[in-house]
Amino acid sequence: MASVDPAQFQGLSYRLVGHSRGGRVTTVTGVPSQPKTFYMGVASGGLWRTTNGGESWEPITDHKVPVGSMGSVAVADSDPNVIWLGTGSDGVRSNVSTGRGIYRSGDAGKSWEFRGLYNAGQIGAVRIHPTNPDIVWVAAYGDIFKPNNDRGVFKTTDGGKTWKKTLYVSDSTGAMDVELQPGNPNVVFAWMNRIERKPWSIISGSREGGFYKSTDGGETWQNLRGNGLPNELIGKGNIGVTAANPNRLYALVEALPGGGLYRSDDAGASWQMVNSTPGLITRPFYYTSLGTDPNNADVVFAGAETFYKSTDGGKTVTPFRTPHGDNHDIWINPNNSNTMVQSNDGGANVSFDGGKTWSSQDIQPTAEFYGVWLDNAFPYNLYMAQQDNSTYIVPSLNNVFNMASVRVGPGCETGPIIPHPSDENIVHGNCKGQYAVMNMKAGVTKNYWIGAQSLYGNDGGDLIFRMQRTTPMATSPHDPKVLYYGSQYLHRTRNNGASWEKISPDLTAFPKCCQGGSGQPITRDVTGEEFYSTLYAITESSLEKGVIWTGSNDGPFSVTRDDGKTWTRITPKGLGDGGRVAWIDASPHRKGSAYYATYRYLLGDYKPYIYLTNDYGKTWKLLTDGTNGIAADVPVRVVREDPVREGLLYAGTEFGLYVSFDNGGHWQPFNLNMPIIPINDIRVHKGDLVIATQGRAAWILDNIAPLQQIGPTTASAALTVFRPRDGYRTNVGQSYLGPTVDYYLSSAPADTVRIEILDAAGKTVNSFKSGVVPVQPPRRRGADDDPDESMMAGRGGVAAMASGPTLNLVTKNVGMNRFVWNVQHQNGLGAPPGQYTARITVAGQTQSVPLRVRIDPRLAADGTTEADLQAQFAHNVKMRDMVADVNALLARVRTAEQKYKGATGAAADTARQVKEVSEVVNTQPIRYGKPGLQAHITYLAGMTARADQKVGQDALERYTVLRQELEAVKAKLDRAIGPQRRM
Repeated sequence: MASVDPAQFQGLSYRLVGHSRGGRVTTVTGVPSQPKTFYMGVASGGLWRTTNGGESWEPITDHKVPVGSMGSVAVADSDPNVIWLGTGSDGVRSNVSTGRGIYRSGDAGKSWEFRGLYNAGQIGAVRIHPTNPDIVWVAAYGDIFKPNNDRGVFKTTDGGKTWKKTLYVSDSTGAMDVELQPGNPNVVFAWMNRIERKPWSIISGSREGGFYKSTDGGETWQNLRGNGLPNELIGKGNIGVTAANPNRLYALVEALPGGGLYRSDDAGASWQMVNSTPGLITRPFYYTSLGTDPNNADVVFAGAETFYKSTDGGKTVTPFRTPHGDNHDIWINPNNSNTMVQSNDGGANVSFDGGKTWSSQDIQPTAEFYGVWLDNAFPYNLYMAQQDNSTYIVPSLNNVFNMASVRVGPGCETGPIIPHPSDENIVHGNCKGQYAVMNMKAGVTKNYWIGAQSLYGNDGGDLIFRMQRTTPMATSPHDPKVLYYGSQYLHRTRNNGASWEKISPDLTAFPKCCQGGSGQPITRDVTGEEFYSTLYAITESSLEKGVIWTGSNDGPFSVTRDDGKTWTRITPKGLGDGGRVAWIDASPHRKGSAYYATYRYLLGDYKPYIYLTNDYGKTWKLLTDGTNGIAADVPVRVVREDPVREGLLYAGTEFGLYVSFDNGGHWQPFNLNMPIIPINDIRVHKGDLVIATQGRAAWILDNIAPLQQIGPTTASAALTVFRPRDGYRTNVGQSYLGPTVDYYLSSAPADTVRIEILDAAGKTVNSFKSGVVPVQPPRRRGADDDPDESMMAGRGGVAAMASGPTLNLVTKNVGMNRFVWNVQHQNGLGAPPGQYTARITVAGQTQSVPLRVRIDPRLAADGTTEADLQAQFAHNVKMRDMVADVNALLARVRTAEQKYKGATGAAADTARQVKEVSEVVNTQPIRYGKPGLQAHITYLAGMTARADQKVGQDALERYTVLRQELEAVKAKLDRAIGPQRRM
């Protein structure tokens, strides 16, 4: 099957699991006339807006702008409905995502139009004419990974229909910033410099570029190098203007010599350095943040890891507290300087008191997760490392905004973090090349650093073991004690890191050109991100012990078939040198088969590269030629083969998710409701598709059984019912974990859709039909619920039970439909685990599929069996019948009491006997009155109906006693008023 009509995916949707702790935001702005409205451009997660001062945020470019990386956003002063958005984050760390041009909205973000500059790469600034929103200036870095001509300052006067490149220096020097003089848009300032990222280094600076000024609206420019500004090696710069003094300029400059904060009081004609505090220009390629107060020319904000504020024109600076370090942008409302929005690696934060207090960043699900690993808990957990935060353990059924449910693991922001396969208490972690293992119960992290060498600051070629910040780790599918770890060698431990063995030669290319320290020609920056010639991916075959595949960040593919004794270099012919092997997926279906996802955009090559071998790397097939579904300029980050359906592949790219149903012969988008963003990792786990993104946290496509079974006839058949995966009788996440019936309708039926649940004997357990909202059953109770609650009902006690778990409706939509049974019997009781059949009837056509309901694994772990729960159901049926009997008895008593009320003579003796029965059955009508037989019976019924459990011996014995008492009192009433007539 080459492809699937996307209409067949209708009804499928991803579920955001978060968490909600914010990620990197590189651009922010606000609306002066709307003091609670702000925008934040997430580095890889799209544009967001708040209209309530940061209490909540909403994405406004999802499925409208097909790019996640945000560079600069601006709102027109003359019309706040007009927004210009430059894509391509200007914080060019090693995992930066490229931009794809300029977009414009004329309705405050409801819709967007592409307005050109597709190849402009990263956008440093967008500025709008104060009275004409069709006149716009753009500072374009250009392609950050290679020389190109689409860089410099661009200007449009017709709303982006056409652009004029008005300032251009060379194919390597781009525009970092462009600013308009307040009150005079004919005066335009710009900063130009070379900035280029390589896999092994960051280049920021050259002897060309610097500060430029135009007095004719940016049509022509003058380079004002010198005049107090640096005049030799010039790196990244940022310019600040202020309406409080249009001639006052600030410039935060990377230079050698002369880096620091500069000020001009004559519109850029002359400059003076006012502050050289080192913290202002730390890692300038990534930060160089600068902001000014529009109402006070002496107030300026600048910084990097630390944010600084000056109130004396930059002469002195003091740290300015923000919710998170690594600062990128600030915007201050010109109508009130206390109103501001600021951004950093933790998100965006709003203040209405000048930065004394800030809005929360824990409401922005924009994390950059480098990868995701899963455990075998029920429900399972996601293990992920978040850029510039920490390692996190997130429940798969997480409430996105409930950070209290999220745990922190070993390692740090780089990860990875991997659960031990067989010991839930042990978690492996990594921090920038240093291994750690955590005992979760004790809260103790142990460090076992391979080589025990300090890694920061070293030239890559000088390291004993070259390890990237995001060092690859992998567990063995054959031995839970084995953990693999990558430097230029493959390392293995069998004792959680206490000792390591090297089991390979150098598996990298190790080109001599690229082993020095990163950062040139001005600022050295050696944090491990640019250590070249390291392993970057490790996978052991699940089908063959000792078959281990590796890939490096400088090109080579390798494999061992004898557990590391010998190795073979298997790099595909025709693949250029230097690419990064991001992930490897050893086929779960075929020995000797593996998929490699390699990207080369760090070298300026944006082609997609997914390779497949079926003979241990002797030969390779490229599954992405740029014409079979994934475009020629869409780099691939990860590929996985479905463990159930052979040849069903999932690919995560720089621009969203793709799926192939024919082993890579054809690809098609599979984003569904998930935004088009970089996909860092994909896992298929317990029948779910789990996605880790760069900029929008983690998502899960629950229960992909339909995807694994969809076929050529699905679209044409009136009804297709898919084989369900096993469901669970559980009190958590039943909508996701309960027994599920998926069915596809090629057209909407005129009559109802009916679903019947049958037991193993073919008897109807329950039935549902479309158009009817099922009655919600009582919830299954927890151990801390009050057992006396039911007895106190009607006597001033606790209210009735809370509502039960949500029941999915039976739907009859065109496309995919999903029904989740709540495992309730039509008699009102919870049905036990076991084998059932789901029978679906549509338009006279009936199909049946087996439906297996399993016990909650957490209960099974404590010794509870399915037989116990089946016995519980039988007991509860008897209890239900006894409750019905005692209620019927009580109704007869009340009728008799009315009939014989005030009776005399022989009838008085009957009234006395009825009263005696009533006193036995009824509870005294006072708070804490002596319970009657009815209360005792309902109390016992509640004892075994609150949770899935083995029925205790006391309950069984008590049932026998109460049944005998009930039969005795029924006989007494029969003797008094005669037996009940059977209808």
